[in-house]
Amino acid sequence: MKIKSNLIDQIVPSISELRALFNGRVIAPDDPRYEQARTVFYGGIDCHPAAIVRVADAGDVSRLVSVAREAGIELAIRSGGHSNAGHSTTEGGIVLDLSAMKDLQINVQDKTAWAEAGLTAGEYVVQTAAYGLTTGFGDTGTVGLGGITLGGGVGYLVRKHGLTIDNLLAAEIVTADAQLLHVDDQNHPDLFWAIRGGGGNFGVATRFKFHLHELDKVLGGMLCLPATADTIASFLKEADSAPNELSTILNIMTAPPMPFLPADMHGKVVIMAMMVYAGDIEMGEQVISKFRSIATPYADMIRPMTYPEMFPPEEGGDYHPVAAGRTMFIDHVTRSEAEMILNRLQSSSASMAVTQLRVLGGAMSRVRADATAFAHRNSRIMVNLAALYENPNEKRIHEAWVTEFASALRQSDNGAYVNFLADVDEAQVRAAYPNGTWERLAAIKARYDPDNFFHLNQNIPPK
Repeated sequence: MKIKSNLIDQIVPSISELRALFNGRVIAPDDPRYEQARTVFYGGIDCHPAAIVRVADAGDVSRLVSVAREAGIELAIRSGGHSNAGHSTTEGGIVLDLSAMKDLQINVQDKTAWAEAGLTAGEYVVQTAAYGLTTGFGDTGTVGLGGITLGGGVGYLVRKHGLTIDNLLAAEIVTADAQLLHVDDQNHPDLFWAIRGGGGNFGVATRFKFHLHELDKVLGGMLCLPATADTIASFLKEADSAPNELSTILNIMTAPPMPFLPADMHGKVVIMAMMVYAGDIEMGEQVISKFRSIATPYADMIRPMTYPEMFPPEEGGDYHPVAAGRTMFIDHVTRSEAEMILNRLQSSSASMAVTQLRVLGGAMSRVRADATAFAHRNSRIMVNLAALYENPNEKRIHEAWVTEFASALRQSDNGAYVNFLADVDEAQVRAAYPNGTWERLAAIKARYDPDNFFHLNQNIPPK
């Protein structure tokens, strides 16, 4: 029997039928857990799914894909719920929630790990670190492995070990026809190419097989410096010429009221740089000393630590930032660009304005541009611009600010990193897939999802 949901004007399976199919792992609007379960990481996203199904295994995923397709119900896939564009949820459809799928099988001898897609990056690195091993993901512990992996994965080890997808050996994917496929270089190689950067367009990833690298201690943490045109340009110059063991994330931002900062710096623009040297600690100290000498630090928290310590516990579940943002690549930051960045940040009326700069290269750039669906191997610096705000009525102001900022900063590289794109149009999604990548992905999409069932993503229509 099928009944109408009170949330949508379409025929769907009844909640009782869903609960019977999935052993009660269904959260509906009548469930006291619903409000928390429907909430995603970013604020300003207020969707009301008809049901949230917390799948237990790949069999559940396959069944739910079949049910949703047969009934014509929109299906959102959620791993960690960090989609900037709100693709982790749906208005009136069903959320396929992978967060209960957290199995991790570590093969120490082969240095590989099979990880279910509901694990977070933090959970993965804590468990693998017990063996002195790790895989590089991003820079946030609560991000789900599903989303970050499928989009590429740019994080603290990008120059040393490449993108997350450069360490992906195989995956298990439930496709639109509800088949569970094992994909790697030998099995469905076209699909394996596509999921390494093509996002969630091709199915639901249930498990990933990753290569593990030996990594016991790192020299890591945050270095907070004065923000001037000279310090910004000097930092980026040092980051570009540093050994590949060093990956940095330079945040130029209005300083929050943190206890380690002088009170008179709160609300002023500073440099907050996250740094990881994944190599010999003594050598790392020599490398980091060049950054410490750029200017007298306001705070120096860089020290030898275990890699999981780079992923500290985050703010509680009530933290849901709202931001206007843009992502792009640029070629260089001289003193002139640095001056412009400072002027733009100081002109923002947002509660916090941020320019994030990540110097790339290293292992990431040694992979052929057409080897995976991530085509930005020669990009030099990844940029994220953001204005965080509380008042929804200010959205237009902050969107205009960040749009103008991005336009002023743009150089010869017109690309974009798909994992950092917000709710954008097709032209902006295409920027993530240049030089024939879009066309190749669209052809693969037509083979595996000709009806575009998986469309809640940075969508590549089948062709």
